[in-house]
This record gives sequence, structure tokens and C-alpha cells, in this order.
Amino acid sequence: MSLLKEHDLGTPAKPGPATVSIEVDGMPVTVAEGTSVMRAAAESGVDIPKLCATDSLEAFGSCRLCLVEIDGRRGTPASCTTPVTPGMKVRTQTPKLEKLRQGVMELYISDHPLDCLTCSANGDCELQDMSGAVGLRQVRYGYEGANHLDAPKDTSNPYFDFESSKCIACSRCVRACGEIQGTFALTIEGRGFGSKVSAGAGELFMNSECVSCGACVQACPTATLQEKSVVQLGMPSRSVITTCAYCGVGCSFKAELRGDELVRMVPYKDGGANEGHSCVKGRFAFGYATHPDRQLSPMVRDSITDEWQKVDWDTAINYVATRMLDIQAKYGVGAIGGITSSRTTNEEVYVVQKMIRAAFGNNNVDTCARVCHSPTGYGLKQTFGTSAGTQDFRSVAQADVILVIGANPTDGHPVFASRMKRRLREGAKLVVIDPRRIDLVRSPHIEATHHLQLAPGTNVAVVNALAHVVLTEGLYDRAFVDERCEDFEGWAEFISRPENSPEAVEEITGVPAEELRAAARLYATGGNAAIYYGLGVTEHSQGSTMVMGMANLAMVTGNIGREGVGVNPLRGQNNVQGSCDMGSFPHELPGYRHVSDDAVRTVFENMWGRPLLSEPGLRIPNMFDAAVEGSFRAIFVQGEDIAQSDPNTKHVFAALGAMDLVVVQDLFLNETAKFAHVFLPGTSFLEKDGTFTNAERRINRVRPVMAPKTGKHEWEIVCEIAEAMGYPMSYSHPREIMDEIAALTPTFSGVSFEKLDKLGSVQWPCNDAAPEGTPTMHVDGFVRGKGRFVQTPFVPTRERSTRKYPLILTTGRILSQYNVGAQTRRTANVAWHQEDVLELHPHDAEVRGISDGDEVTLASRVGATSLRAVLSDRMPVGVVYTTFHHPVTGANVVTTENSDWATNCPEYKVTAVQVGLKHPRPAAEAVQDELLEPALAD
Repeated sequence: MSLLKEHDLGTPAKPGPATVSIEVDGMPVTVAEGTSVMRAAAESGVDIPKLCATDSLEAFGSCRLCLVEIDGRRGTPASCTTPVTPGMKVRTQTPKLEKLRQGVMELYISDHPLDCLTCSANGDCELQDMSGAVGLRQVRYGYEGANHLDAPKDTSNPYFDFESSKCIACSRCVRACGEIQGTFALTIEGRGFGSKVSAGAGELFMNSECVSCGACVQACPTATLQEKSVVQLGMPSRSVITTCAYCGVGCSFKAELRGDELVRMVPYKDGGANEGHSCVKGRFAFGYATHPDRQLSPMVRDSITDEWQKVDWDTAINYVATRMLDIQAKYGVGAIGGITSSRTTNEEVYVVQKMIRAAFGNNNVDTCARVCHSPTGYGLKQTFGTSAGTQDFRSVAQADVILVIGANPTDGHPVFASRMKRRLREGAKLVVIDPRRIDLVRSPHIEATHHLQLAPGTNVAVVNALAHVVLTEGLYDRAFVDERCEDFEGWAEFISRPENSPEAVEEITGVPAEELRAAARLYATGGNAAIYYGLGVTEHSQGSTMVMGMANLAMVTGNIGREGVGVNPLRGQNNVQGSCDMGSFPHELPGYRHVSDDAVRTVFENMWGRPLLSEPGLRIPNMFDAAVEGSFRAIFVQGEDIAQSDPNTKHVFAALGAMDLVVVQDLFLNETAKFAHVFLPGTSFLEKDGTFTNAERRINRVRPVMAPKTGKHEWEIVCEIAEAMGYPMSYSHPREIMDEIAALTPTFSGVSFEKLDKLGSVQWPCNDAAPEGTPTMHVDGFVRGKGRFVQTPFVPTRERSTRKYPLILTTGRILSQYNVGAQTRRTANVAWHQEDVLELHPHDAEVRGISDGDEVTLASRVGATSLRAVLSDRMPVGVVYTTFHHPVTGANVVTTENSDWATNCPEYKVTAVQVGLKHPRPAAEAVQDELLEPALAD
């Protein structure tokens, strides 16, 4: 699929039916009320010249190029800011307009470098295009007077340049930064001839608040803001529409190429998840796909102390198959298993779990969702009947109250965060529930109405208290509860108990009772209320309980089943929803059907031609424990760096080191590969052909931009291993894999590559009842029939601060980096985040003699690491924070084996730790001991 340049209609579309009829140059056109004359003309086939207007931004009316004449009106109004009226007759081409437009264009060109032939934007410059469109043939004004031709060039950003001598002050970049991204990092400085675009207070782009999302570059009509890659490689000549492989937002991009070389990634404005917006990772951080660290040949070794030996594909595949069969013959069928990846396609995940169940002959399959969002699957299935979020991302535009719980959207899901911030600027209210003061608490033009800064590990106490207020103050939706829900009375008796009141839990949570009551009243009475949550909800010992608690809160207030409401997980990786959908858990076949269901299992057995076990297999933690004990001997790891990402690193190392065969399929020799006996090189998203499913259940096509650099697709490799083990598993194209998924999975029964190519994307369920997908779930009834209220008693975590470990560590992500950093650390994104740092409150630093920038030791009861300290009051006293993007830090060395009671999701967010200077200053030691003694005595 190739689409290099999309048609720009000038101004955004207006909602509603086409009811207003006008004439444009004698041609009739009917459009929605409020539509601009410019857009109506474009829809009739007439493109009016423009420079400041674009259909991704609200009309501005500054360039004066889009003038038109309207019968019965005086003057020449700007078509971008003039709405249509019934019967309007518009003329876009007259001698008067021609003269006016040429005069305007002369003024622009008189202060613009005339280097079109050598300009990097030659062929993709709207100033150049409009000069031709208005028929400009001469410029009467020379360069003798004042001009901006010697304005400095800002090359500080690693991905784009700002060449201010070519700026026409159209404000498109400024407006894009505000309207689309919501950062407001750019402004127009000065007035009149002195007007110029400025980043921050006259700063370089790299030193400003710019987050490098690329919205300004995308909006710029000239070469003022231009990708360095375009300057270096030249203008692209073709494009392929595909899907980003970073977070769970699932942005659609045009991969633009010059020949076979990728020049740039441009956000696709018809992308269902992003609608033309992007973040720094998806827009610019694709260089890892061609990084020299990438491995392109299979490698084997008998012992992890041996050097790697490159081999051909047949040798590697036969080695894996033979060793797997030998281990099973010696230790039993259940001695081997595998882990699927949330970074690969649905089709690739599907064949891995199929290989494990059918070729390995067991259910020992799990996925990285175990360590992030498995409580989402459990909790939402118990209450609503399905393991997924309830809304599409567009739904936030209809929300009046937004609860963000345990998530940091501006860093983790920035494109969705921009949507959210837009709605907040329009007047929606925000409640943030988080131990850390994230950016959303206060950012340009937005401020949370309430920030409930709870103690880590007390989520359930807070959500119970919110529900307690709703119920005891009579703020609940009785009609919704009576009609749509069950088990309410028992839950109501539980939640109304005094121990769940805000006053009772204040000492536990640290949240003032009146603040919590006010937030509960706002959620219950403020109109459409939506919950968005992240790993700060799920990665707790009560993660599943908290998910059910949020579902209870949504049901009791009736905030489910329509736009602007719902319970919405912000998934971490690009295909974590899809990896769960595809049957990556040991107890579930694709479509979340339990392996013990005889009827379901029969369907799969008939299709796959093999009997399947009815007993669930091992979860990831069980695999590790069994490996240490000696009963689990071999593992196939698809695209996950479990040695860096999983908790209690020492235990993971021990498990991997105890196995007879570790097979890693990935792009790079990661931390897990240090324990591997076979390395199978994988493909980047630029080489993949298949689908990803994002956090809103949107199934997007992933199209290959280039052929696999390894010579094989990942799904082919897996199928060949299965066949070498004696199980026939062959496909000629990934569309056949999706056809099999659709035949076996009711929620995917209407999905096909052909439909996705036609519609762009669909959200499951996609079946006969919803042939074009389901944006909003549970509209007329819950998937399970009636929504189920579940009692959610608060059980404190076993992980407590102690005299030896008096602080609580919580972890998260940063905007420029992704997960364990394997991809982003191999791009210029390291310019923003060269290392993981430890944020700690100035009070906690003072009593330990720590200054900003000191190297410190971070220790828990299971391990220790060192990193640099950054003093910050974002966390309350007693709480410290770090990220986990750099293996040299290895933050999971200190995280423990504690996990969610229902799913074994690790409790990354609560670890008791101590922090101290790595190289204590002698004078500071005495001060530290003196100050710490009374604190520890307390």
C-alpha cells in the first residue's frame, strides 16, 4: 500500500450530516453545518491556495492567501475562517483574487532564500507549490532592505533542524505544539516584521520543553523544520502504511522510502488510534532496525561459556528440535515450554503458542503480560466477562471527568495523553491517583482537580473508599445497577462498612479524607466519567483486586457502556493485548477459552490434528521455580528479555543457568541471550507482515517495508521447528494464519487481511454481529450477561518498610525510552536519557548525606545496584523512584518475588529499600548516623 502525500482539505471536518448546500465556482456541494468555505471547496474538487491552513489544525486566517469572493458580500474573506451558509455562491478564481494572491506571495518570497533547487524540501514545499498555484512570475522586491536571511540555524535536536531563515511565521508549528501535542513549547516571539518562531524563551529546541513528537515538523509548510534524515538521504518517493512497534497506543505510520532505504516515519492521519499524531519514539526512533548490534545469523553453542558459532538456518532449527525432543525423552513432556512476545505480531504469537501446545505437547506457555497486565485480564473477566478495555481512544473526547490511576500517560502513552490533554483544556475535570506527582497533575493549560497522592500499595483501600462515598451518600445509579448488574447487595454491605470510609483509610493511604470524598463526588456526579489506568494498578500484590475495584466503581455509577466512560487499561507494549488474545496464557486457548473446556478443546484438536492437554501449564514464575528444582529443563523465549525485565534478577539468572537449553529469538544479544544455547535472529517491525492489537482492541495491519534481513520471517522459523519435531505446521503467508485465528476465535471471526486493508483497522469483537468491529463494549449488556460486583477487601502487601529498608521503591518509564531499552538505547533517544537515575525526596536525601548527582547504592532484601541520585519532590517523603531502561543499572536486581494473588504479576511498584552513598564522604557519615537514628527509632 503506497500513499506518499495525503490530500489536505485545509480545515478540520465538522461533525453532523451534510445539510448545507453551496456553489463553488458554479459546482454544487453539500457539507455539514460549520464547515469552512475552504474545506467545502476542497470537497468539491477545488483546492484554494493556502499556507497557514491545514486540516489537522483549527483555522487561523493569517496568511491571506486563501481569499475568495462571495456573492452578496463585500471584500475578499479568508475561506479558512468563513463558515458556509445555505445558498452561498463562492468564486475562487477571479482577476481580483489573482492579483491579491500574487501580491501576498511576492512579500513571502522577498524574505525567503531562493535556493529551491538545492533545498532539502524541494518537491515537498508548500511555499513552492503555492507560488506556482497563484501564478507568481516575478518578485519586485529585492533583498536590499531588512530581511531574515541571516537568521541562525538550530541543529541541536538529534532528529530535525530548525532553519529560521526559511520561516514564514505561519504559526502552524506553534499551533500544532499546542492544539495537537499540548506541550506549548513553541511561541511566536515579537510583532510585525520582527515576528519569529521561538522554542521556549528563545532557547535551542533541545533545551526547551519540546518533546520531539514531530507535530511541528509535520505541520511546517517549508524547510524551516525538516528531518535530518531527509536532508541526508533526500526526499522519499514511496510509502508503506504500517503500525508502530512501541507502546500499546498502536499508531499508524507511513514509512516513507527512497528506493529501498527508509527515510522517515510520518504519522498517518487516517490512523484510527493516532489520527496523524506521534511521539518521539514512533516518529524518529526507528534506527535500531539497522543498528550494527543487530544479529542477522542463527548461532548455537553447547555451553553458555562457549563462543557463539554462526550456522545456517537448517542447522539451527534441527539443533533446537533435536535437543527439545531429547530433553522430553529424558525428563518428560512437561520439561520444556516457551514465552511469547508482546512485541511480535498476532500471527507470530499464535504460531508459538500452537507449537508449544501441539508440537511440545503441553500448555507451558506464558507471555510478558504475566508481568504487566495479567490482573487486567483476570479482573475485567470476573466483573465484565471479557479481558480487555471498554472504549476506543476517541471516547475520551466525550469524558467530563477523567480518573488516571497508576499511569503516566505523557511518558508511557504520549499520543493518547495528547488526546486527553485536549479534552482537559476543553473543560473536563481530572483526578490523578498516584504516589508520584506526574506531569498531568500540572502542565501547561491543565491542572488536576484532585491529586490523591497515596502511599504505594494502598490502591485498593483508596478505590474502596471512593466507592464507599458513592454508596453511602446516595450518589450511585440505582437504575443501572438494578437493570445491568448482579451481586450488588452483598457488595453494598461490604463497601458501606466503616473500615472502608475515607476517614478510616486516611492513616493507611496518606490521602486526606475530605480530598478523597471530593474526588468521589466529582466522579459520581460530574457527567461522563472514565477510568484510565496502568501498571501502577496491576503490578501489585492486589493488582487483580484493584481492577475489580475499579470495575465496581464504574458499575455503581453507571459509567459503562457508552462513549466517554469505561475502564480502560493503558497497555505497555505494542501487542500485549494481542499476545493475550492469541492464547499465550497456560490456562487459556486463543480467545480466552479455558483449556479444560472439552467443547472448545475439541474445536482446536480438530483444526490442529493433535490431542491437547486439559490441565493448565506452568506460568513464568513456575517455570523459573521448576528450573531451579530441576524438573523444567528447556525454554523457547520469543522476543522478551526476561533476564532484565522480570523481578528478582538473581532468581531469574539461577533458573536460566540451570536449564539444558535456552533458545532466544530476538534482534539483539540481550541479557537473556547470555544464558542462551541457541540464538535465532528475529525481524524488526519494518520487516513484519501481520497484525498488532493495541490497548483499545484495535487490530492494525503491520506491512513489510523491507524484506527480512535474516532471510526468514519469525513465523516461518517457528513452523519449521515444529515440523522438525514431527508436527506439520506450514503456511504460505501470514494471512493464512489470521484466517485460522478467525476460524477458531469467535471475537476474531470477521477479521481478515482483506477487511483490514479495506477498513484500515477494526476493534474486536469483529464478527457477524459486528462486522466492522466494536468501538465501545458492553453497550446493551455485559459480555458475561450482567456485570458482577465483587467484594474487594484491602489486604496490605507483605512488603513493608523496615528499620533496615526504610524506603519504598516504585518504578516507571520515561518518554524517550521504551521497556528494557533494547530498541531505544540504540537510537539518538539516548540524548534525553543516558542512564537510569534514582529520584528521592530532598528530606530523604538530607538525612543520608546525599546531594543531587551523587552515586548511590539502592539495596533491598534480595539485591543491590548503584545509580545516580536526582533530588525531587515529585514523590512523598519515604518513596523513591527509578526506571528500568538500562541493563547496567538492572533495577530488577532489587525487586522481589512478591506478586499478585490471582495472576502472579510481580509487585514491581512496592519494594522496601535503603539508599546510601556509594562512596560516603567521611564528614557526612557522622551527620547521616545522627539524623537517621531518631528517624529509625520512630
